[in-house]
Amino acid sequence: MIVTFVSECDKKAINKTCRVLDAFANRLGNRTWQTVITNEGLQSVKKLLRATASKNTAVACHWIRSRSRSELLWIVGDRKKFNNEGFVPVNTTKKDILKSHWENGWRFLPLIKSLTALAALFHDWGKSTDYFQEKLINLKKTADPLRHEWLSILLLNVLVNNATDEEWLKKLSTGQISSNALISKLIEKYNNNQLKTPLNQLPEAASIIAWLIVSHHRLPVTDQCKGMELQDFKSLFNMIYQTWGYENKSDETQFKKDLKHCLCFSKGLPIDSSVWLKFAQKYANKMIDSLPLLRQTLADGSWRIVLHYSRLALMLGDHWHSSQDKDDQWKCSCALYANTDSKSNSLKQQLDEHLIGVTRQALKIAHLLPAFENRNEELLCAYDVKPLQHKSPAKYNWQDAAVSKIKAWRQQQGDQMDPYQFGFFAVNMASTGTGKTFANAKIMRALSMDEECLRYILALGLRTLTLQTGDEYRNRIKLDKDELAVIIGSRAILDLHNNNFLSNTDDRSINNGSESEESLLDNDIYFEAAIPESNLSTVLRSDKNRQLLYAPVLCCTIDHLIAATETKKGGKYILPFLRLMSSDLVIDEIDDFDGKDLIVIGRLIHLAGMLGRKVMISSATIPPNLAEGYYNAYQAGWSLFAKSRGLNQNIGCVWIDEFKTVVNTINSNKEKLGVEEFRQYH
Repeated sequence: MIVTFVSECDKKAINKTCRVLDAFANRLGNRTWQTVITNEGLQSVKKLLRATASKNTAVACHWIRSRSRSELLWIVGDRKKFNNEGFVPVNTTKKDILKSHWENGWRFLPLIKSLTALAALFHDWGKSTDYFQEKLINLKKTADPLRHEWLSILLLNVLVNNATDEEWLKKLSTGQISSNALISKLIEKYNNNQLKTPLNQLPEAASIIAWLIVSHHRLPVTDQCKGMELQDFKSLFNMIYQTWGYENKSDETQFKKDLKHCLCFSKGLPIDSSVWLKFAQKYANKMIDSLPLLRQTLADGSWRIVLHYSRLALMLGDHWHSSQDKDDQWKCSCALYANTDSKSNSLKQQLDEHLIGVTRQALKIAHLLPAFENRNEELLCAYDVKPLQHKSPAKYNWQDAAVSKIKAWRQQQGDQMDPYQFGFFAVNMASTGTGKTFANAKIMRALSMDEECLRYILALGLRTLTLQTGDEYRNRIKLDKDELAVIIGSRAILDLHNNNFLSNTDDRSINNGSESEESLLDNDIYFEAAIPESNLSTVLRSDKNRQLLYAPVLCCTIDHLIAATETKKGGKYILPFLRLMSSDLVIDEIDDFDGKDLIVIGRLIHLAGMLGRKVMISSATIPPNLAEGYYNAYQAGWSLFAKSRGLNQNIGCVWIDEFKTVVNTINSNKEKLGVEEFRQYH
């Protein structure tokens, strides 16, 4: 086949693209190449271009079909540089926009950054104890009597000391804090039994920072929390106390003996480090400026989303920095350490070095989240999927009818609907053998930002079905190996069956003082593509981590996703959470699940709504109560997302089978009325 490549790249992407195309084709000009090439060779070119792609990349490939006809095969990078036929515009128009969409939508980003920074600066203060420092030096393998997260929030509690948020932040910003005074106050309060529920004794901002600290390795949850409606975060904080899992008390006598060392800080606290104090002063002032935003989130309930993003950034920053080598140039008078090197069994990062390193990395991640959610869709999506662009055979024309109805509904919404983010809940009840799998792909394409691309997760319950569906996507939908990832459960399914889902942490990470070094994904993933350049890809160093995140279409067993809501200990929730941030969700054969599985899936659907994604449930048999329950979960999540972004809270709902398609808009401002309206339509 004869192909022509046209490059409209900018900046550094020009040279990167030229190096790839010069190796395969002959130049016809500064920005044009042509060659005779096989289909396998063409796929190699595309793969290499995607590997070096950035936001400045834009390359179109045209197939010369005859003397009078050419066909656009694909575009890598910025599709806005070309039209639908791959032609380059000769004239452009501009309009003034105050802020880009993703910056404007994330109005709580300054608050997320401030909370993340202060939580990161305090998150390992509990490692300052004599017990923990001796444990690192002597390479002890015993569990701490009091976990370092709990000691960290006790120290934060005595730092705040019944002050308001404005007062304790002002005191921190001016550096009016003494480590000796904090240690004395801690011992006094602990001995007087005044620190049973330390989170509930704090003002609003301090409470949330303390929750981020206490949960950065494990969630503080017990049976008392199940089914509890948390309208006020204080109702949760009042229930978090030491014996929940922050106290290791196998032997009472030994516990009392070790506890004395856990309350001794002979080497001081990180506040004695001038570098740490400088960072703390800076972000205390930023937190003061963010207090009005915090009170706004508490008023409308969107504090839940703020906590999700802050905890994600903190844990991912901790995970990344803990895996780094120590900084040999670090100079500090503070003789405290955070962890040891598992290879050499020697002390690694100093404590203030670790706290500041985690803060810097967590802030970078928090800053990247909006861009990852919306901005790089050209690099994260599958385009030019020919079978989805063509009309379905007459036997399956209901698929095209469903797509037409959805597109017509989007046009009717007009200015009321944000083109990037709108709530949508779909119910596909087409009969078995009528082409639901193919229809789901067409429908998700119609629901995408520009109605042309594919980026979603297809979750199933059985490994055999997952592999069969992956084959169908490759054979019928013609998704290439660099557009479709397939991952099936093995170890994760066993853990879920044993009711111990992702709760085990590698003992080696506990021994070296850094539980954050655990892997984020246990299973193998079937995906053959180079990963596009991205700031997040440097954080997720493992290839399979990046593959799960960047594959345009992910076909998987649902256990890989429910880690996002069911993980109690460790960081196994990070990858599915990040994936769900940028991918819509299809749950196929929903009637294969029952009992507790349905409750777990409801939480996953709620999270998808909270993250602003669209959800489809698909099966030939969907009981009315099941559809209504999942819509209710989605509506509750979407309502929080819409409030946090200032979006219209209406949700589009579509019911589809091989006979007809009905699309309606439901107002989710009043939750009970929205559910009743859904019930009537259903």
